[in-house]
Amino acid sequence: MSDDLITPSLTEFPNAPVSWSPQDSETIAEAEGLDLTADHWAVIQALQEYFARNDGPIKVRELQDALHERFHQIGGRRKLFQILPGGPVAQGCRLAGLQSPPGSVDLSFGSVY
Repeated sequence: MSDDLITPSLTEFPNAPVSWSPQDSETIAEAEGLDLTADHWAVIQALQEYFARNDGPIKVRELQDALHERFHQIGGRRKLFQILPGGPVAQGCRLAGLQSPPGSVDLSFGSVY
């Protein structure tokens, strides 16, 4: 994946929450010190697709495993934590306009997924 900084159109996100737009992600990313690349947008699409396909409560571990599998070719978890230092699940969900699953952030243990 390239490091283009082009904002994709809403049509590229068929599983996006109704109230979400790519500009929302850019605003959040800027506040969190991120420059969104094609890799970030791919994670956002993957998260939105996962949430759309999975009914009921989302389990953090299953979501982590799905992301690792989906992005294995570019480095899996290691790459995801490099591009989303706030956690691929927690920070990724914020960028994707999704509710983070319970347990994705546990500051008492210093863990963020």
